[in-house]
Amino acid sequence: MAIGVSKRENETLDSLMKRFRRSVQEDGVLQVAKRREFYEKPSEKRQRLIKQSKKKSRQK
Repeated sequence: MAIGVSKRENETLDSLMKRFRRSVQEDGVLQVAKRREFYEKPSEKRQRLIKQSKKKSRQK
């Protein structure tokens, strides 16, 4: 999950940071970090996954 953003020619720091934030969000790095911040019991994980699948099925 290594994210690398190299500076382009004549690119401002603001646009570089915007590209970096967008790539971090697309990769889901922050979501994974927040989820792993505390231990999640297997039963809680199972409930979360069931809830996610129900939410996805409603969106279709």
